[in-house]
Amino acid sequence: MIIAMIINSLYAFIDGVWVAGLGDASLAAIGFVNPLYLIVFGVSNGIGAGATAVISRYIGSKNKKEADNAALHVILLTIIITIIFTVLILIFLKPILLTMGAGPTINLGMEYGNILFLGTIFIVFSATAYGILRAEGNVIKTTYAMLFGAILNMFLDPIFIYYLDLGVAGAAIATVISMGLVSLLLLYWFKGDTYIKFSLKDFIYKSKLIKEILSVGLPAGVEFFLISILAITLNAILMVVSGVDGVAVYTGGWRFVAIVMVIPIAIGTSVIAITGANLGAKRYENIDITHSYAIKFGTLIIVILSIVIFILAPYISYLFAYTPGSENLLGQMTDFLRITCLFYLFFPLGVVSSSVFQGLGKGLNSLIIAFIRALILQIVFSYVFAIVLNLGQTGVWYGIVLGNAIGAIIAYIWSKIYISKLSNEYEKFC
Repeated sequence: MIIAMIINSLYAFIDGVWVAGLGDASLAAIGFVNPLYLIVFGVSNGIGAGATAVISRYIGSKNKKEADNAALHVILLTIIITIIFTVLILIFLKPILLTMGAGPTINLGMEYGNILFLGTIFIVFSATAYGILRAEGNVIKTTYAMLFGAILNMFLDPIFIYYLDLGVAGAAIATVISMGLVSLLLLYWFKGDTYIKFSLKDFIYKSKLIKEILSVGLPAGVEFFLISILAITLNAILMVVSGVDGVAVYTGGWRFVAIVMVIPIAIGTSVIAITGANLGAKRYENIDITHSYAIKFGTLIIVILSIVIFILAPYISYLFAYTPGSENLLGQMTDFLRITCLFYLFFPLGVVSSSVFQGLGKGLNSLIIAFIRALILQIVFSYVFAIVLNLGQTGVWYGIVLGNAIGAIIAYIWSKIYISKLSNEYEKFC
């Protein structure tokens, strides 16, 4: 799962590296579009998380027929979500970008966003399909699909951006083509090479299944919406304290951060499936074991990576500052990468704890944690450090770190109390 999700995160990272060669204005432009992409991607992943939790529960209770039917309900939700997002975003993209402060880069943002969101169906379907595959423990195929898409995107980006001279539009085209071909590959596999089968003749609409998927999926999707609001707010603060350069550093640097974050997120995603299966099998003690082990495992990896990233930060920065148009970002990017090493240390604690709640079908608990961490703690600390204490963009980076740390501790304590309560109630019942 770690390998698969690192590969998947390379989409955004590769785009960022190639677009950085066009200058800081282009990099900032995709930074303004990125929160909207996060909303679409987040809701899709939310539905995928709901699919993982619900389908794994039915697999755990050995009810394959209902697991297959649940998967068909996920596809129904995929179609509905695609239609809604495609229409709304393409109509309101320009006013949204202008509201976010993208005025100096609006034309570049529209170029990139219009093409990217024409491929919304591929963004949504691939995310929900991965959720179904995770539910049946089929992470090998998930890895292959993500690897195929990332490698394809890696080769298509320079062709469309530079060889065909399409600029930021070329980056969007490369992403859409890559995700489209991945979606075709996933459909081919579901046709006959997976445990879960899609057969319309077996579809029986049940509002109960929709509710079960959405009880995890909606809160998980809203979590990404909160992250998007966070990104929009931080972009606004950065425009005030450091202008386009600050947004460019955040856009490029965060794409690297996102790759590192994938490790605990992947562990957390696996925890959703394991928690759901053990909940269905009524093996509550395994949930606590999984929670503790996943945090230890994730933290160990993150500590090692943080040390390596801190040392190599000046060299990593060159990936986003390798042309005359972006070389002024080199020192700022290095500072960003080193400060965010502190961010990584608490991330496994929070994401694994939230994933346990999702696996238990308590998506609202996970959403509350995300709301406290992103929309309250990180924004408040970033504003105070950057503007009130006049630390500029460096204050934003420290605000992100401190807000995440406190939010992660809250998530851990709450999840431990909930798991203990669940086990005690079951023992009394027995």
